[in-house]
Amino acid sequence: MKGFVLSAPSSGSGKTTLTLGLLRALRNAGHAVAAAKSGPDYIDPRFHEAACGKVCFNLDAWAMPKGMVARLATVPDADVLVIEGAMGLFDGAPPDNRGATADLAKQLSLPVVLVVDAARMAGSVAPLVAGFAGFDPEVQVSGIILNNVGSDRHEAMLRRALGPLGLPVVGAVRRSAVLATPSRHLGLVQAEERSDLSDWLDRVAAVIATQVDLAGLLQQCGTVTARSTLSRVPPPAQRIAVARDVAFAFHYPHMLYDWRAQGAEVCFFSPLADDPVPDADLVYLPGGYPELHAGRIASNRTFMKSLKNASQDTDIYGECGGYMILGDGLIDAEGQRHEMAGLLRLETSFATRKLHLGYRDVTAKGGRFTGDWAAHEFHYATTLRADGAPLFAATDAEATALPDMGLIQGRVAGSFAHLIAPRTNAASVAPVANRTGGKMGD
Repeated sequence: MKGFVLSAPSSGSGKTTLTLGLLRALRNAGHAVAAAKSGPDYIDPRFHEAACGKVCFNLDAWAMPKGMVARLATVPDADVLVIEGAMGLFDGAPPDNRGATADLAKQLSLPVVLVVDAARMAGSVAPLVAGFAGFDPEVQVSGIILNNVGSDRHEAMLRRALGPLGLPVVGAVRRSAVLATPSRHLGLVQAEERSDLSDWLDRVAAVIATQVDLAGLLQQCGTVTARSTLSRVPPPAQRIAVARDVAFAFHYPHMLYDWRAQGAEVCFFSPLADDPVPDADLVYLPGGYPELHAGRIASNRTFMKSLKNASQDTDIYGECGGYMILGDGLIDAEGQRHEMAGLLRLETSFATRKLHLGYRDVTAKGGRFTGDWAAHEFHYATTLRADGAPLFAATDAEATALPDMGLIQGRVAGSFAHLIAPRTNAASVAPVANRTGGKMGD
C-alpha cells in the first residue's frame, strides 16, 4: 500500500478540506483509498469516512504504542493511505512537541506533502517551504500543494519562487466558495449533521481533480509496510452497549475495533431517539455535544429510566459528554439547567465557557479500566460541583500533577478524559462483574 502525510505550516491552512477533496477524487478515479488522522480528533475522521467509504483511524504518536500505530496504518483492501496531520507539521505536546505530525511521519517512514496557504504571499513562499523541508532531516517533505491561490499570475509567481528548491508543486488550488464548510467550537459541524455532505464532497473533489495533479501526487507516496502486532486495547467487558448518535459521537474507532477483534460483543443505541439501554455488561456513554441536546436528553424518559435501572446491576462508564449526562444537572450556554441522570454528584455548566485542553496520563483509582492510560481532554464545560471518590489520578504532557479527574460511585464512573490507549502492560480492564450484584470492577 502507498501512503503520504498531508500537513501544513499551521492550523487553518485548509488541509482538512483538501484531504476530503483528495480522498473523494482518488476514489472517483478508481483507487481503493483510505484515510487516517494524526492525533486526537473525533470530527475530521467521520468526514474522511464519508469521503472515501472506509473507516478512518486516529494515529496518535503521543498516546499510542508504536506497534499500535503501525497496525492501524495498515488498512485492509486499500492501495492508498492519506494521513491528515494535526495543527502544524512540528506542533506537538509540550515541552518538546512530542506526538507532532512529524513524529508520526517518521514512525511510519512516510513522506509529507506540505499544504501552504499562499493567499498573502508570493516570493516569501520559498524560505517558508525551505525552512520546513530542511528543519528535520528525518522528515521528508516530498511535494507542495499551494492553497488559496488568487490567479494564474499569482500561481506563476509562487511556482517561480519555489523552483530552485527542487520540490514538485503537485497542486495549486484557487480560492473558492465551494470549499467552505461550517464550523463549531470543537471543530467542523459533524458529518452526520450535513444532509448535503455527499454532494458537497463531490463538488470539492471536482475542484481538487482539476487543480491537483493526482498522478504526480501519487508519485510522491511512500510504502506503508504491513506489520503484525498484538498491541490492542483490551475489551472492558464481554457485552458492551455503546451510545451512538449526534450527541454521543466522540468514540475512537480503534477502541471498538480492538474490543470486537478480541471477542467482545458491541451493540449501539441512541439516547436521542429515546432508546432503552440494551442488556449488557457495560454501558459506554462517549462524548459529543450534550449541551446542544440537553433538553431533549433530559426529557427522554425511556432512556433515562432504563439508564438508572441499569446502574443497579450493570457497570456504566461516561467520557466527557457522557460523564456530564451521568451527573445531577447540566446548565447550557443560555443558562438553563437540565436535570440529568443523577447517578453521580456532578453539576456542569456551559454558561461560562473555559477551555480545558491537553494530553493526560491517568491512573485508575478504581472502575472498569485499571492501570495507566494515555488520554486527552478537550472541552469548554465548567465543573460547578463534583462530590465523591475520584476515578483517575492525572498528570499533563509535561508530567505535572493535575487534580484528580472524574468520579466513581457504585457501578457508575466517568471523567472528562478520553482514554486512547494503555500506557503500560499494567493497564488493562477489570474482569466482567457478576451482573447480579457487586460494585464496578469487582
